[in-house]
Amino acid sequence: MNRMKKNLFLCLFAALCTTSVFTSCSDDDQPGTTTPVGVDVTGDYKGALDVKLVMAGGIEAPAGNVPSQLVSVTKSGENVVNLKITDFSFSGMSLGNIELSGCQLTDAGNGTYTFTTTSSMEVNGLLSADINAKGSFANETLTLDLDIDNVKLVENPVDYTVKATYSGTKLSGTESSEAKILSFVFDEKTAAANSVVLEQPVIDEASKTIKFTVNAAATTEELSGLTPTIEVSDKATVTPASGTAADFSNGKTVTYTVTAENGTTVEYVASISGNVSFYDFETWVEGVEGQEPEMTFYNPEGWCSSNAGVQFLKGFGMADSYVVESTSDAHSGEKAVSITSIDTQGKDMMIAKVPKVTTGSLFLGSFITDVANTLNSTKFGVPYSGKAVSLKGWYKYTPGAEFYVVNEQPYAQHCHEAVLDKTKTDEFMISIVVYETDAYDTDKWSDCLTGVTDTENNIYTSSRIAAIAQLTGGQQDEWKEFELPLEWKKEYSADKKYRMAIICSASKDGDKFWGAPGSKLIVDDFELVAE
Repeated sequence: MNRMKKNLFLCLFAALCTTSVFTSCSDDDQPGTTTPVGVDVTGDYKGALDVKLVMAGGIEAPAGNVPSQLVSVTKSGENVVNLKITDFSFSGMSLGNIELSGCQLTDAGNGTYTFTTTSSMEVNGLLSADINAKGSFANETLTLDLDIDNVKLVENPVDYTVKATYSGTKLSGTESSEAKILSFVFDEKTAAANSVVLEQPVIDEASKTIKFTVNAAATTEELSGLTPTIEVSDKATVTPASGTAADFSNGKTVTYTVTAENGTTVEYVASISGNVSFYDFETWVEGVEGQEPEMTFYNPEGWCSSNAGVQFLKGFGMADSYVVESTSDAHSGEKAVSITSIDTQGKDMMIAKVPKVTTGSLFLGSFITDVANTLNSTKFGVPYSGKAVSLKGWYKYTPGAEFYVVNEQPYAQHCHEAVLDKTKTDEFMISIVVYETDAYDTDKWSDCLTGVTDTENNIYTSSRIAAIAQLTGGQQDEWKEFELPLEWKKEYSADKKYRMAIICSASKDGDKFWGAPGSKLIVDDFELVAE
């Protein structure tokens, strides 16, 4: 079949139906007598409507099925009725109401009353066709057949016809009008890192929406075959039916139509409201390959840390341990991340200033050593296209005993001159920052914001920041959950390029080389929620 012609015909047929151009019914050439006075077939009928396209050779192609179609029958004269098919639709299109007016009833015997009509139609010189309609009333049941043939598009014949059949039962008037989705759930286990659906959908009755979140790692194939179990009001039906696979991939929405016992319909729109990226810190990889065993350090897969800078200090005997390491003291699973600020002695090595306190930091981005300006070594942020909404996770924190400050600026030039300040206690910081970039430099990461103190290039003060959220705090002996909703300072645009950084620091003022050696932040089970 010519698909272009088919689609054009469907569109024209839609216009035809919405303008109700069917001509009046007649009883021409029908045997029998007219309906006796007193027989009443008026009322609302509910039943199944089936629409097919019939191609040359009699091959039929389904074009739609409505299991709970409503048809209204009203009296227009003695033994004459009007029929209206409410919200007629097929092939995914809602075509409005179809009306058959002035249908004369004929008594066919045995309590059956029939009507037929043969007519033609024309729409603005674009579409013409012949219509054959016939139907009957018997035992509170209405059956109806519509045949549309000899179809011409702009005077060109097409090689198919449209056939619609209907069978419905008369409603008593006492049927329930409630058409609600009471529950909409997915059978698979939710809230697990390897699940596709992360939480059961939430039904908003006011807006008639159903929303749920999915795993950011879910594939198109997985999202295109999600199968909900749906519970609706008593004696109501829902289309698509419960247990039918639905396609939610690539931002698609799915409309569910609930039909009450009396034929009332209500539509709900289901969609994915967001996705979640999980960071469980179970897998660790070498930070730099090919190092001697005593110099080897590890980072959580996909993450970076200030271990690379500490490796340089270890080579000069100024650090005994790395600042980011795995720990078995995990919130869940076998591993978490231990982030520690350490004493690196504080020395002027001529080629570089070695700080008294080196802050432990874990972040998304890259570390490229800049001996002249160590704060420029941390390249914060990875390419990110979504709209981040919040960061969730778990943490513990123990501050170190002695807090050191650097009093002279620039701090990087005086970091080795830190002095003890007994009035201060260390605190941690967990941050998430989304910022704009013109282009991604995946070689030198030159487009990244860093820890440098100048306002424009600093990860916390740059005008390029689009969204940010931060958490600071002190002593926390037991695991504590946190949630950081992002504050969007600029309007999100899918056309812009962004980098996103999550930064965890054992000493929140580490960019000033302030902190307490021994301060330890342990984090686990991060979840990044995005729209």
